[in-house]
Amino acid sequence: MSAPSRIVADQAQIFLRQLAVLRPHWRDDRALPLRIQRLLAGGRGFGARDRRLYRELLYTTLRHLPWIEPWLDREPARAVKIAAWLAADTRDTAAFRADLCADWPAVGSLAERAAFLEADAATLLPAWFRDHRPELFEFPELEAQLSRAPLWLRLQTNAPETVFREFAAHGWFWNPSGILPEAIRLGEVSETKTPASRSVSGRGADLLRLPAPDVTKSDAYRAGLVEVQDLGSQLVLAAAGVAAGGRWLDACAGAGGKTLQLARLVGPGGGVDAHDPRAAALAELKLRAGRSHLTNIAIVPRPAVEAYDHVLVDAPCSGSGTWRRAPHLKWSTTPADIAAFAARQLDILRHHARAVRPGGRLVYATCSLSHQENEEVAGLFLAAEPGFIPEPVRERFGHLGTGPAVTILPARHDTDGFFVATFRRR
Repeated sequence: MSAPSRIVADQAQIFLRQLAVLRPHWRDDRALPLRIQRLLAGGRGFGARDRRLYRELLYTTLRHLPWIEPWLDREPARAVKIAAWLAADTRDTAAFRADLCADWPAVGSLAERAAFLEADAATLLPAWFRDHRPELFEFPELEAQLSRAPLWLRLQTNAPETVFREFAAHGWFWNPSGILPEAIRLGEVSETKTPASRSVSGRGADLLRLPAPDVTKSDAYRAGLVEVQDLGSQLVLAAAGVAAGGRWLDACAGAGGKTLQLARLVGPGGGVDAHDPRAAALAELKLRAGRSHLTNIAIVPRPAVEAYDHVLVDAPCSGSGTWRRAPHLKWSTTPADIAAFAARQLDILRHHARAVRPGGRLVYATCSLSHQENEEVAGLFLAAEPGFIPEPVRERFGHLGTGPAVTILPARHDTDGFFVATFRRR
C-alpha cells in the first residue's frame, strides 16, 4: 500500500498525540468525556470537521481499547489504522479511512472484525464483569455493546404531526419504536459519495453517514414537544406501570428525564414532586419543565414521610448499562466501585422508602447491568424492610425474568441497559 497523503499523515500524528494525553487517564477517569471535550476545544486550528474526526477516532479507540492499546507501543501506525478501520464511515472520517484502509475489507459484523484482526471479541468488555452479567459476553448482546447507541426521543405532544413535519423539512429520518407509541428513533442520514471519492471497499461503499442531527436546535425541541430520552429509560416507567392521577415522588430526579415522563403520564389529575441533592441538576429540570409547559411538577427539598402513592428511586449507579454510549466507563469502573454503589443504593432506597404511604408502591431502577447493584440490592432491601413485599412489574417487553424485577438488555430493542423492580408497602 502507498504511503498516506501528507494531510492524513499529519492527522494521524495529531491523533497519536491526543491518545498520549488521554492514555494516563482512560482507566481511572470517569469524567473522561469532559477531558476529551477540552482537548478537542484546545486544538489549535481545529475546525468543526477536525473535531468530529478526532472525536470519532478517540471514542472508537475507547470502545475497542484492548484491540488498539497494545499497538501504541509496538507499532503506533497500526494502532491508528485499526482505529480508522473500525471508525464510522462519515463525511468527516471518509478521507482518513480511505487513505489508510483501502487495502482492508469492509467492516462487517463484530465476529468478522475479530476474525480479521485475529482478536477475541469478548475482551472488549472487562473480564471481571462476566460474573455480573454473563449475557453481555454472548451474541447478540456482545454485538450490541460494540455498536453505537441510537438517538431516541420521547414525544411530549398529542399532535406529533407538527414534529414530523419539521423533521421532514430538515430531511431527518425517524422511526417509531414499535413498543411505545411516544418513543421515536431519529435515524442516521446518509449521502451518496462522489464517484471520485475513495473508500474502504465492500458493502455500503457508496454511502456516507452524516453527522447526527442536533435535535436541540429544532423548533419542536425548543417548544417542548420532544425530549431526548433513551428508549430503555422510557421503558423503566412503562415496565413499572404508571396510571393517570396519583402523587409521585421522583426521589433521585437529576435533570428530570423521568420526572417529565412521569408528569405527562399522570396528567393534570396527578402530581410529581422532584427531589435531588444536586442543585445544578434541579435547575436543569426546572428549565426543562418550563419548556415542556408541565405544571404538575414541584421541586421539594425534603420529601414528606408516608405522603406518596408511588416513589421512584432511580438510584445513582455504575452506569454499566450505558457502556455503548459511554465506553470509557468500561475501563474506569472497578469491582470496588460496583460494591460502593450497591451499598449507597441500598441506603438511598431504604431512606426514601419512608415516603411511601401504606398500600403505596416503591419503584427501584438503575442504569446498571450488574446483579450486585440490581437483584442483590432488591433482595437486601426486602430482607431489611419487612413492611414491603415484592410486586411483579407490569410489563417485560420481551425481556426474560420473573417476579418483581426486569433487566432491560440493550440488544432486544436497541437501547441502553436498565433494571427496574417494584415493591408494595403493606
